[in-house]
Amino acid sequence: MITIGLTGWSDHDSLLQSKKLTLADYAAHFPVVEVDTSFYAIPSPRTTANWAAQTPDDFRFVIKAFSAMTKHKEWSQYFDSENAMYTAYMDMIAPISETGKLQAILFQFPPYFHCTKENVTYLKFIASKMGDLPVAIEFRNNSWYSDQNTEKTLDLLRELGFIHTVVDEPQVGSGSVPIVLRETNREMTLVRLHGRNQYGWMKASSPEWREVRTLYRYNEEEINEWAKYVEHLQKLSKEVVVIFNNNSGGDAADNAKHLQKALQVEFQGLAPMQMDLFSE
Repeated sequence: MITIGLTGWSDHDSLLQSKKLTLADYAAHFPVVEVDTSFYAIPSPRTTANWAAQTPDDFRFVIKAFSAMTKHKEWSQYFDSENAMYTAYMDMIAPISETGKLQAILFQFPPYFHCTKENVTYLKFIASKMGDLPVAIEFRNNSWYSDQNTEKTLDLLRELGFIHTVVDEPQVGSGSVPIVLRETNREMTLVRLHGRNQYGWMKASSPEWREVRTLYRYNEEEINEWAKYVEHLQKLSKEVVVIFNNNSGGDAADNAKHLQKALQVEFQGLAPMQMDLFSE
């Protein structure tokens, strides 16, 4: 099974049939969405329950872990204890999980999260806190995929029951990882496509970084290449979930539709298409 979606649902102009793209509108095009607002702040359970209510039964969410859960920030800035942070997150995720709409919880670690004993211990801590919930791990430091560490990294993810996140991103030194077409969970493999804009990826200190870092449109050759990669991964896991994150220039939706066509995938159980006011 191959599932394709985008990061967020409101910033994809090519899908617009009205002034603002709603979650219900988005769900008429794709069966899964990645939510990144949870990286910046943990939403309320009321909010996530509303998301679940707006979407079809077969719709799924990939929810990002809160930034302090991935060592981007310190939990002490927001909570009285680390346990309190995880409790708040689990309360937030419950309405999605209880309706069967949780595809995965994505722990995207920063470029400075190296392959160290301390960080391996933290991954084990995450496993103890998240229980049976589906957890996907994305590294941004290539020490996890060095010649010495690749197999150990994959074995660790398997041991912990974690889903491997295969990424496509600019190769700009230790703060990016290569494409590693491997699975660690027979149920699912996650693929995240960030584009290949090396210049934008490196400008983290620039004020416009968030506007340019994923400014990239995959061409036909690259889409066909990824279609072959996804077909390979499908042999390793029951489901491959592909998320296009190249949002800076509004290219994600078109690229996702292109990949869907290349793979000849039809999505079932989508929301009904909202008709424009003046459509016949």
